[in-house]
Amino acid sequence: MRYFFVLFFTLTISAQAQLPFDKEVEQIQKRNDSLWDKTKETIVFTGSSSIRFWEDIQDRFPEHQVLNTGFGGSQFSDLELYLDELILNYKPVKVFIYEGDNDIFAKKRPRKILKRAEHILNTLQQRNQHMEIVLISAKPSISRWKYRGRYRRLNRKLDRLASQKEGIEFVDVWYPMLDKRKVKQDIFIEDGLHMNDKGYDIWYDVIKNYID
Repeated sequence: MRYFFVLFFTLTISAQAQLPFDKEVEQIQKRNDSLWDKTKETIVFTGSSSIRFWEDIQDRFPEHQVLNTGFGGSQFSDLELYLDELILNYKPVKVFIYEGDNDIFAKKRPRKILKRAEHILNTLQQRNQHMEIVLISAKPSISRWKYRGRYRRLNRKLDRLASQKEGIEFVDVWYPMLDKRKVKQDIFIEDGLHMNDKGYDIWYDVIKNYID
C-alpha cells in the first residue's frame, strides 16, 4: 500500500512538473478566443516573454489579425507541449516563434536546443502544411551579455535550419540591437533583459518585412 502511494505521488508530481504553464496558457486561450475572428486570416506570435510583453503588436500591424500567445519564461520544450493551444487551433497563415533565449540561459547546448526546435517545426508543418513559419533569432541583452557567444552559435544554427526547410524563414534581430559590437543600452527596461518601446521599434522595423 505504501509503495502504491509513493508511486502515485511520484507520478502526480512528475505530471505537474511537465506542464508548468497550464494556467497561463489557459488564460492566453481565453483572452485570444474572445478576440479571434475565425473568418479572417490570422498571424500568431508566440514564444517567451519578449513576445508576451509586446502588448501593442496588433496596433503595429493593423492591416492583419494578429494574436499574441507568448508565455513568459518558456523554452522550446515548453512550447512543444502547447502547439495546439498556442498555434494550431487558430489555423494561422503564418506564425512567428521566439524561443531559445531562456534555453541558453538554462545552459542548454545549442545542438540540443536545435533538435527540439526542428521537432517542433516538423510537427507544425505536418499538421498545417500551408502555414508559414518565421523563427526570430535570440536577442542580445544587457543582463545576459556574457552568454553572447552561445546566443550567436544558436542563431547561426537556427538560420541554417530555416534555410534547409521550405516554408520557414529566419529573421535576425540580434545585429540590429547592437551598437557596433555592444548591445544598445537604451532599449531595455530596468532589468536589462526585457525591451522598452525603443527595443520593440527595432523589432518592428525588422519583422515588418516578413509579415506579408
